[in-house]
Amino acid sequence: MHYYDYSFLENGMLPARLLNITSDIYSLRVMASGRKENFIDVFTKLAEIAKVQSVKNSNEIEGIITTDERINEIVNGNSAPLNHNEQEIAGYRDALAEVHKEYLNMDFCENDILRLHAIMMDMVGYSFGGKYKDVDNDIIEEDNYGRRRVRFHPVSAADTKDEMEQLILAYREARDNVNINQLLLIPCVILDFLCIHPFKDGNGRMSRLLSLLLLYRNGFDAGKYISFEEQINLRKGNYYEALKMSSEGWHENENDYSAFIMEFITTLYMCYKELDKRFAVIGSRKVTKHARVEATILNSLTPISKSDITKILPDVSPTTIEAVLGQMVKDGSVRKIGSGRNTRYVR
Repeated sequence: MHYYDYSFLENGMLPARLLNITSDIYSLRVMASGRKENFIDVFTKLAEIAKVQSVKNSNEIEGIITTDERINEIVNGNSAPLNHNEQEIAGYRDALAEVHKEYLNMDFCENDILRLHAIMMDMVGYSFGGKYKDVDNDIIEEDNYGRRRVRFHPVSAADTKDEMEQLILAYREARDNVNINQLLLIPCVILDFLCIHPFKDGNGRMSRLLSLLLLYRNGFDAGKYISFEEQINLRKGNYYEALKMSSEGWHENENDYSAFIMEFITTLYMCYKELDKRFAVIGSRKVTKHARVEATILNSLTPISKSDITKILPDVSPTTIEAVLGQMVKDGSVRKIGSGRNTRYVR
């Protein structure tokens, strides 16, 4: 059995890079909290966008894909799921909504973990929804040539319930320790959850839901407004490499959590930075929407698309954005590259 002990987080000795990025997160969190009071409408629209992106990307990581149009229809309740993939997508939608709505009344405990899994699996109708696995499972990886190998042997089905109980109790003990930074504790718990791999299906998606639950309960709610799952998907290679590094020697209690902690914290930092970026071009309500669109384009260091601008400025209509882009192309301040969905604009 793995020994769940997070007391190593007490010593406070952090690498300089990790110390700097956690400090930045706390500063950005304070800034975001202040902005919510003045830009409630903007935060509401950002939350609507993030919800769609979270459902899309968390499922996409697992190879569960449909069109952007269908994702929007399913997430916003405008259409019932039409096939198995869409049922999986709708299930994550419902579980994510539960976290967003009830996180203050939820805990990292067996009842809530199993209930969240049951909600996620309800649309598909799997009989194992809300139950720990009853058969052993392995984590398989596939190389570029299609060859598969076992990357990790999770906890056996017979030991899963006991291991989950030990994980939950260890988390509670560390959570109540004032000398342990909760921001560093959360990724350790998520890594251990993934190494247990307690469910027959849906472990990756559950890990992301539980990440949000623990982050929200500790006051780090950037994932409501900038999709945490999308940031993981954008850094998927780094994420899986960090997971691999930090799970080596796990069964022997010799693993090093540092790589996964760094990747998890970096992902959260990217959420807060993106949130800050979207407000950097807002400045004040007195600035016209036309000027904000211009500033967004001219301040972008890489070619930017219309959909990128829409995400950054959710309160500006696509029609206004198209008009500004057309005028800027006409007067030569930007040039248009690509065509169709690949159209981008660059200074």
